[in-house]
Amino acid sequence: MTKTKWALDASHSSVDFSVRHMMIANVKGTFNKFDATIEADPTDLTTASIEFSVDTASVDTRNQDRDAHLVSADFFDVENHPAMTFKATTIEKTDDGEYNVTGDLTLRGVTKPETFAVTFEGQGKDPWGNEKVGFSAEGTISRSEYGLVWNAALETGGVLVADKVKISLQIQAAKAE
Repeated sequence: MTKTKWALDASHSSVDFSVRHMMIANVKGTFNKFDATIEADPTDLTTASIEFSVDTASVDTRNQDRDAHLVSADFFDVENHPAMTFKATTIEKTDDGEYNVTGDLTLRGVTKPETFAVTFEGQGKDPWGNEKVGFSAEGTISRSEYGLVWNAALETGGVLVADKVKISLQIQAAKAE
């Protein structure tokens, strides 16, 4: 198959994250607004062009006070940095349908290389004849490397919010006309 343009199907996709809270539990959240530009042969992603953009103001942790804190200057600083972006630079096949996708992640004005484990989940036609593909991606970033350093010490030792943030994506895209 040749490289094809794929349009993100946001209603069947998600961008989620989790982070340790109080060193005893994980707090999960999602971003409700995001977009991607994908040009790929889904059976061989090694030549793909992938760009992703997330509206950081769309963060949703099911807690309005926490979400308000996350969009503030203590964390995402959405007033000055309204988007988090990723642009793939290297894609390495690691197994059948499995890839390490490395690219430039920009968050809060800082750009660093990050690698995500990507799985090609499959391809098929929906009931209306649209060609669809599915991918999942997992990775972990260090939030402090992007200037997200706000924290609070706990009386029992440790900190309120861990540095490592796990990112998980479920992507469905339709073949572009």
